[in-house]
Amino acid sequence: MKQEQILKVEQLVKSYDKNKPVLKDISFCLKKGEVVVIVGPSGCGKSTFLRCINMLEPIDSGTIYFKDQVIRREEKNVHEIRQKIGMVFQSYDLFPHKNIIGNILLAPLKVQKRTKKEVEFEAEVLLDRVGLLDKKEAYPRQLSGGQKQRVAIVRSLMMHPEILLLDEITAALDPEMVREVLQVVLELAKEGNTMVIVTHEMEFAKAVADRVLFMDEGVIVEESTPQEFFHSPKTERAKQFLNTFHYEAI
Repeated sequence: MKQEQILKVEQLVKSYDKNKPVLKDISFCLKKGEVVVIVGPSGCGKSTFLRCINMLEPIDSGTIYFKDQVIRREEKNVHEIRQKIGMVFQSYDLFPHKNIIGNILLAPLKVQKRTKKEVEFEAEVLLDRVGLLDKKEAYPRQLSGGQKQRVAIVRSLMMHPEILLLDEITAALDPEMVREVLQVVLELAKEGNTMVIVTHEMEFAKAVADRVLFMDEGVIVEESTPQEFFHSPKTERAKQFLNTFHYEAI
Protein backbone atom coordinates (compact mmCIF):
# COMPACT_ATOMS: atom_id res chain seq x y z
CA MET A 1 0.00 0.00 0.00
CA LYS A 2 1.36 3.40 -0.96
CA GLN A 3 2.11 5.66 2.00
CA GLU A 4 0.52 9.10 2.10
CA GLN A 5 2.96 12.02 1.82
CA ILE A 6 2.44 14.19 4.89
CA LEU A 7 5.26 16.75 4.63
CA LYS A 8 7.17 18.20 1.70
CA VAL A 9 9.98 20.77 1.69
CA GLU A 10 11.10 22.39 -1.55
CA GLN A 11 14.32 24.36 -2.02
CA LEU A 12 14.48 25.63 1.55
CA VAL A 13 17.06 28.35 2.23
CA LYS A 14 17.69 29.74 5.69
CA SER A 15 20.39 32.11 6.89
CA TYR A 16 21.18 34.15 9.98
CA ASP A 17 23.90 35.98 8.08
CA LYS A 18 22.79 36.73 4.50
CA ASN A 19 26.26 35.96 3.19
CA LYS A 20 26.38 32.50 4.76
CA PRO A 21 23.22 30.35 4.56
CA VAL A 22 22.74 27.72 7.26
CA LEU A 23 20.46 25.69 4.97
CA LYS A 24 21.11 25.66 1.22
CA ASP A 25 18.37 24.52 -1.13
CA ILE A 26 17.04 21.68 1.04
CA SER A 27 14.33 19.48 -0.48
CA PHE A 28 12.74 16.66 1.50
CA CYS A 29 9.61 14.49 1.67
CA LEU A 30 8.14 12.61 4.61
CA LYS A 31 5.52 9.88 4.38
CA LYS A 32 2.90 9.10 7.01
CA GLY A 33 4.23 6.50 9.46
CA GLU A 34 7.84 7.00 8.38
CA VAL A 35 10.76 7.58 10.75
CA VAL A 36 13.53 9.71 9.26
CA VAL A 37 16.74 10.21 11.22
CA ILE A 38 19.01 13.15 10.42
CA VAL A 39 22.68 12.80 11.30
CA GLY A 40 25.70 14.98 10.65
CA PRO A 41 28.40 17.03 12.38
CA SER A 42 27.51 19.72 14.89
CA GLY A 43 26.64 23.04 13.27
CA CYS A 44 25.59 21.56 9.92
CA GLY A 45 21.99 22.84 10.15
CA LYS A 46 20.11 19.80 11.49
CA SER A 47 18.35 21.54 14.39
CA THR A 48 17.69 24.67 12.31
CA PHE A 49 15.99 22.46 9.73
CA LEU A 50 13.60 21.05 12.35
CA ARG A 51 12.86 24.54 13.68
CA CYS A 52 12.01 25.71 10.15
CA ILE A 53 9.62 22.77 9.65
CA ASN A 54 7.84 23.72 12.87
CA MET A 55 7.85 27.41 11.88
CA LEU A 56 9.90 28.43 14.91
CA GLU A 57 12.35 30.02 12.46
CA PRO A 58 11.51 32.21 9.46
CA ILE A 59 12.88 30.97 6.14
CA ASP A 60 14.52 33.06 3.42
CA SER A 61 13.05 31.14 0.49
CA GLY A 62 11.51 27.83 -0.44
CA THR A 63 8.19 26.20 0.40
CA ILE A 64 7.00 23.86 3.16
CA TYR A 65 3.84 21.82 2.64
CA PHE A 66 1.88 19.99 5.32
CA LYS A 67 -0.62 17.66 3.63
CA ASP A 68 -0.41 19.70 0.40
CA GLN A 69 -1.12 22.94 2.30
CA VAL A 70 1.59 25.61 2.17
CA ILE A 71 2.55 26.60 5.70
CA ARG A 72 3.94 30.00 6.62
CA ARG A 73 4.74 31.62 9.97
CA GLU A 74 2.69 34.69 9.14
CA GLU A 75 -0.54 32.78 8.41
CA LYS A 76 -3.40 33.04 10.91
CA ASN A 77 -3.62 29.26 11.27
CA VAL A 78 0.06 28.79 12.12
CA HIS A 79 -0.76 27.79 15.72
CA GLU A 80 -3.21 25.13 14.53
CA ILE A 81 -0.67 23.61 12.18
CA ARG A 82 2.09 23.79 14.80
CA GLN A 83 -0.06 21.62 17.06
CA LYS A 84 -0.01 18.97 14.34
CA ILE A 85 3.80 19.13 14.09
CA GLY A 86 4.95 18.54 17.67
CA MET A 87 8.52 19.18 18.75
CA VAL A 88 10.61 17.91 21.66
CA PHE A 89 13.80 19.78 22.50
CA GLN A 90 16.97 18.68 24.29
CA SER A 91 16.34 21.26 27.03
CA TYR A 92 12.92 19.81 28.15
CA ASP A 93 11.42 23.33 28.63
CA LEU A 94 9.19 22.29 31.52
CA PHE A 95 7.68 25.02 33.70
CA PRO A 96 9.51 24.79 37.05
CA HIS A 97 6.60 26.24 39.06
CA LYS A 98 4.14 23.58 37.83
CA ASN A 99 4.12 19.93 38.79
CA ILE A 100 4.40 17.23 36.13
CA ILE A 101 0.67 16.76 35.59
CA GLY A 102 0.26 20.55 35.44
CA ASN A 103 2.93 20.81 32.74
CA ILE A 104 1.26 18.09 30.69
CA LEU A 105 -2.32 19.37 30.97
CA LEU A 106 -1.61 23.04 30.25
CA ALA A 107 -1.66 23.05 26.44
CA PRO A 108 -4.55 20.58 25.87
CA LEU A 109 -6.72 22.59 28.29
CA LYS A 110 -5.75 26.12 27.25
CA VAL A 111 -5.01 25.68 23.54
CA GLN A 112 -7.24 22.80 22.47
CA LYS A 113 -10.01 23.54 25.01
CA ARG A 114 -10.45 19.86 25.84
CA THR A 115 -12.19 18.73 29.03
CA LYS A 116 -10.11 18.27 32.16
CA LYS A 117 -11.47 14.77 32.77
CA GLU A 118 -10.48 13.64 29.26
CA VAL A 119 -6.95 15.06 29.33
CA GLU A 120 -6.23 13.89 32.89
CA PHE A 121 -7.16 10.35 31.93
CA GLU A 122 -5.00 10.43 28.80
CA ALA A 123 -2.08 12.02 30.68
CA GLU A 124 -2.14 9.27 33.30
CA VAL A 125 -2.24 6.57 30.62
CA LEU A 126 0.80 8.10 28.88
CA LEU A 127 2.71 8.69 32.12
CA ASP A 128 2.10 5.07 33.09
CA ARG A 129 3.35 3.96 29.72
CA VAL A 130 6.68 5.78 30.17
CA GLY A 131 7.00 4.62 33.78
CA LEU A 132 6.30 7.96 35.45
CA LEU A 133 2.74 7.77 36.76
CA ASP A 134 4.06 7.84 40.33
CA LYS A 135 5.79 11.17 39.57
CA LYS A 136 2.71 13.07 38.37
CA GLU A 137 2.60 15.30 41.46
CA ALA A 138 6.37 15.87 41.51
CA TYR A 139 8.05 19.05 40.23
CA PRO A 140 10.67 19.14 37.46
CA ARG A 141 13.49 19.83 39.97
CA GLN A 142 12.72 16.47 41.60
CA LEU A 143 13.21 14.49 38.39
CA SER A 144 16.32 13.22 36.64
CA GLY A 145 17.16 14.44 33.14
CA GLY A 146 15.85 11.22 31.59
CA GLN A 147 12.59 11.51 33.50
CA LYS A 148 12.14 15.14 32.45
CA GLN A 149 12.71 14.21 28.83
CA ARG A 150 10.10 11.46 29.01
CA VAL A 151 7.66 14.01 30.46
CA ALA A 152 8.47 16.35 27.55
CA ILE A 153 7.63 13.55 25.10
CA VAL A 154 4.33 12.86 26.89
CA ARG A 155 3.50 16.57 26.84
CA SER A 156 4.00 16.64 23.06
CA LEU A 157 1.96 13.46 22.51
CA MET A 158 -0.94 14.97 24.45
CA MET A 159 -1.50 17.39 21.57
CA HIS A 160 -2.03 14.44 19.17
CA PRO A 161 0.58 15.62 16.64
CA GLU A 162 0.62 14.02 13.20
CA ILE A 163 4.39 14.54 12.99
CA LEU A 164 6.80 14.47 15.92
CA LEU A 165 10.12 16.30 15.62
CA LEU A 166 12.79 15.20 18.11
CA ASP A 167 15.83 17.46 18.36
CA GLU A 168 18.85 15.88 20.07
CA ILE A 169 16.64 14.74 22.93
CA THR A 170 19.46 12.79 24.62
CA ALA A 171 22.23 15.36 24.16
CA ALA A 172 21.93 16.78 27.69
CA LEU A 173 21.58 13.40 29.42
CA ASP A 174 24.03 11.23 31.32
CA PRO A 175 24.78 7.98 29.44
CA GLU A 176 22.68 5.79 31.76
CA MET A 177 19.64 8.03 31.18
CA VAL A 178 19.89 7.89 27.38
CA ARG A 179 18.56 4.35 27.08
CA GLU A 180 15.31 5.00 28.97
CA VAL A 181 14.45 7.91 26.67
CA LEU A 182 15.40 6.12 23.45
CA GLN A 183 13.31 3.10 24.46
CA VAL A 184 10.21 5.32 24.56
CA VAL A 185 11.00 6.63 21.07
CA LEU A 186 11.56 3.11 19.71
CA GLU A 187 8.12 2.10 20.99
CA LEU A 188 6.54 5.16 19.35
CA ALA A 189 8.20 4.18 16.06
CA LYS A 190 6.90 0.61 16.30
CA GLU A 191 3.37 1.98 16.72
CA GLY A 192 3.62 3.82 13.39
CA ASN A 193 4.16 7.39 14.60
CA THR A 194 5.59 9.74 11.97
CA MET A 195 8.87 11.19 13.23
CA VAL A 196 11.89 13.21 12.18
CA ILE A 197 14.74 12.69 14.62
CA VAL A 198 18.04 14.55 14.92
CA THR A 199 20.53 12.50 16.91
CA HIS A 200 24.19 11.66 17.48
CA GLU A 201 23.28 8.19 18.79
CA MET A 202 24.30 6.07 15.82
CA GLU A 203 23.17 2.69 17.17
CA PHE A 204 19.78 4.19 17.94
CA ALA A 205 19.60 5.66 14.43
CA LYS A 206 20.25 2.20 12.97
CA ALA A 207 17.49 0.68 15.09
CA VAL A 208 14.74 3.25 14.61
CA ALA A 209 15.15 4.77 11.13
CA ASP A 210 13.32 3.88 7.95
CA ARG A 211 15.54 6.40 6.19
CA VAL A 212 18.71 8.28 7.11
CA LEU A 213 19.62 11.77 5.91
CA PHE A 214 23.24 12.82 6.28
CA MET A 215 23.69 16.59 6.39
CA ASP A 216 26.86 18.64 6.17
CA GLU A 217 27.37 22.38 5.71
CA GLY A 218 23.68 23.06 5.19
CA VAL A 219 22.96 20.46 2.50
CA ILE A 220 21.71 16.88 2.39
CA VAL A 221 24.82 15.05 1.26
CA GLU A 222 23.40 11.55 1.31
CA GLU A 223 20.02 9.85 1.76
CA SER A 224 19.55 6.11 2.08
CA THR A 225 18.33 3.21 4.22
CA PRO A 226 20.10 2.62 7.55
CA GLN A 227 21.65 -0.55 6.16
CA GLU A 228 23.12 1.27 3.17
CA PHE A 229 24.26 4.35 5.08
CA PHE A 230 25.96 2.61 7.99
CA HIS A 231 27.49 -0.28 6.05
CA SER A 232 28.23 1.16 2.61
CA PRO A 233 27.96 4.97 2.54
CA LYS A 234 28.10 6.45 -0.95
CA THR A 235 30.10 9.62 -0.28
CA GLU A 236 33.59 10.17 1.12
CA ARG A 237 32.20 12.78 3.53
CA ALA A 238 29.78 10.24 5.03
CA LYS A 239 32.57 7.66 5.35
CA GLN A 240 34.72 10.19 7.14
CA PHE A 241 31.87 11.09 9.50
CA LEU A 242 31.12 7.45 10.35
CA ASN A 243 34.81 6.65 10.87
CA THR A 244 34.86 9.27 13.63
CA PHE A 245 32.21 7.31 15.55
CA HIS A 246 34.03 4.04 14.89
CA TYR A 247 37.19 5.55 16.36
CA GLU A 248 35.32 6.82 19.44
CA ALA A 249 33.77 3.39 20.01
CA ILE A 250 37.20 1.76 19.98
